[in-house]
Amino acid sequence: MIIDMHTHAFSEKIAARAMASLSATAGKAPCTDGTLKGTLECMDKAGVHKAAVLSIATKPSQESVVNAWAESVRSERVLPFGSVHPDSENAVPMLERIKSSGLYGIKLHPDYQGFYVDDRKAYPIYERCSELSLPIIFHAGFDPLCPDTIHGSPQAYRRIHHDFPHLKMIAAHMGGMYRWEQVERYLAGLDGEIYFDLAFTAGEIGENILHRIINKHGTERLLMASDCPWDDPANEIAMIEGLDIPDSAKENILGKNAARLLGI
Repeated sequence: MIIDMHTHAFSEKIAARAMASLSATAGKAPCTDGTLKGTLECMDKAGVHKAAVLSIATKPSQESVVNAWAESVRSERVLPFGSVHPDSENAVPMLERIKSSGLYGIKLHPDYQGFYVDDRKAYPIYERCSELSLPIIFHAGFDPLCPDTIHGSPQAYRRIHHDFPHLKMIAAHMGGMYRWEQVERYLAGLDGEIYFDLAFTAGEIGENILHRIINKHGTERLLMASDCPWDDPANEIAMIEGLDIPDSAKENILGKNAARLLGI
């Protein structure tokens, strides 16, 4: 079973507007129309069985609507994550609803939410997620929205892991987009539930640094991910299948690790 742990989709009411804005920021054409239907069609073509759909509350006022939509799309195949905003007074109570509603975790994007990940204002969120055993997928490393500022550096994620050693933390983009030497130095090999997803790394990460991170961190905490609609999951699947590791390790990365993490 192949599980894509990092995709994005929007309600049909806002998909076209959201995709136009995000495409302009990224300077990249998407591979879907941004709807859930388009995302699942892309998954079908790539042979993906299940997909984590990540939503982001870019303002505190968006928390309720974002999480309600995430709840509405949950299915056997769609594994939705909710979101909270670090500036929201309701962020911690909202985590209770996210957990009880059956959402699989939360997504935090420090660039779009305007905070540094090791800012103490976010610590109550990390503490409660740790207590609830609720995974957090963090955007990590570079983002075109703020090209000169890294809000989620490998060093910062190391500090969070130190302060919340039981937090199920997924650092996207192999631990830090375009900051992979720092990932190798500061994050790879740490004990505990610190995972890296491979979103948008195919064709971007160098083969040597990829293998060094894998050798240091192991394959039990790596997750197949694409960042669809910004990359086709077929690209990351091909990258994983081409790795010089045992087939059993490839199966872990492609889906077994995610199934274990999410309890499915």
